[in-house]
Amino acid sequence: MRRSRRVKIVATLGPASYAPQMIERLFEAGVDVFRINMSHSSFDTVKKLHAAVRAAEARFERPIGILADLQGPKFRVGEIDGGSAMLPDGATFSFDAKPAAGGAERVYLPHPQIFEAIEPGHTLLLDDGKIRMSVIGKSASAITATVVVGGILASRKGISLPDTVLPIGPLTDKDKADLDYALRLGVDWVALSFVQRGEDVKLARQLVGQAAALMSKIEKPAAISDLDSIIAHSDGLMVARGDLGVEMPVERVPGLQKQIVSKARAAGKPVVVATQMLESMIASPVPTRAEVSDVATAVFDGADAIMLSAESAVGKYPIDAIRTMDRI
Repeated sequence: MRRSRRVKIVATLGPASYAPQMIERLFEAGVDVFRINMSHSSFDTVKKLHAAVRAAEARFERPIGILADLQGPKFRVGEIDGGSAMLPDGATFSFDAKPAAGGAERVYLPHPQIFEAIEPGHTLLLDDGKIRMSVIGKSASAITATVVVGGILASRKGISLPDTVLPIGPLTDKDKADLDYALRLGVDWVALSFVQRGEDVKLARQLVGQAAALMSKIEKPAAISDLDSIIAHSDGLMVARGDLGVEMPVERVPGLQKQIVSKARAAGKPVVVATQMLESMIASPVPTRAEVSDVATAVFDGADAIMLSAESAVGKYPIDAIRTMDRI
């Protein structure tokens, strides 16, 4: 029997929860909205998941939300000769426009927008922040940086630019195709990834219209600087703590969470707190005390919803994770 509660639960669908029977069990355990990660889902998978959620909705005679989460722009380095290279602290490293395989001194960067926008003094983060560099020089087709925190750089690893506002739109060609398909199916919410400014949301709105509600994911420092405008043009917000904690010092994330939630609520916009809420339950049937406190803090902060990612998508205990969140 589902209990009435103010805070909603969003669960990400994945291999651990694709089966229609599992979707029904997750709903019975307490899920209010199912998230489909468009980064990892084919159109065929999206169609089947949408149909399964709508079938559960009909069976239980209760509305169930569907959130299509767009991938957004992703930046990656090119290939490394031999698959990987060790970059020691203090070394000088270059990014350039030459497609040849890189190594311990340089790598191909197939993104001219980065060369255009980056400036000396800006930070470069590679492989989810495991490697950190500081830019010391640039040209139209090359960037030179000092390795601040070294490590092993492998081929095709992601690159983040926390200090740089990039001259790009909010939607890639893949996003536009995914958005069109999701809207034709009839999803309820669309989440925009790596929003930098309110103008990004306005541009997305031109494509979405009123076919679905728009949720802006706050995960870049630039978004914090233009937060009021982003809130004004969005139907809802998501505190995407994973990437936010990569691009900003992790100790700032709790304070930013409170700030984002407070501003969204003041504007009357629903806000979701996401990422690593019950991370240990990917492999454990019980959460840590710190995770329970984290979920409770999000609720006390005023979040309208809390979200599970890998816990329900690939974890061993998706039902237990939902029940735990429901009890908290």
